[in-house]
Amino acid sequence: MVTEKDELIVESLRSVVDPEIGLNIVELGLIRNVEVNEEEDTADITMILTTPFCPYGPALIDQVRVVGNTIMKGGVSVQIGTELWDPSMMEEGAGGDWGLF
Repeated sequence: MVTEKDELIVESLRSVVDPEIGLNIVELGLIRNVEVNEEEDTADITMILTTPFCPYGPALIDQVRVVGNTIMKGGVSVQIGTELWDPSMMEEGAGGDWGLF
């Protein structure tokens, strides 16, 4: 069940932009799961990177944590998922500037 806080977190994460690609991490499909604990006002966020050794990975993860903490007063934890990213994970229309879709 998607809650208002889930949606608020995802929308706030649109402010986190992959500097190499120039698209936000939600458009890119890097946010794979958000689990909110309403009682504790915490969230667990699972994300992936565009490449396993993304040079901006640590900075992106830190930005996700900072943005998430502005919504969840109890804090957020960020885990890196094991899925490999591919362009089909992008939001519809997001790859148009790349000529992918």
